[in-house]
Amino acid sequence: MEESAESSRPRDLRDRLKALAQPLVDSLDARLREQVDARVDERVEQAVADRLAVIERAIADLDRQVRALAERLGD
Repeated sequence: MEESAESSRPRDLRDRLKALAQPLVDSLDARLREQVDARVDERVEQAVADRLAVIERAIADLDRQVRALAERLGD
């Protein structure tokens, strides 16, 4: 079946609009990806910092307990 000139015209227009809009879409996509990546990085860094703080406190508690035990055993 052959396409008429009128039926191919909307498709040509759609293809042209897509071609014109594609750079804008690509740019927007890149900017959004950067923003999302930055936000994810920020949240991961905060989560790691929070967990490290808990670990550091636990190590400090263990250190105090080991020193107290060593003092009692040393006496």
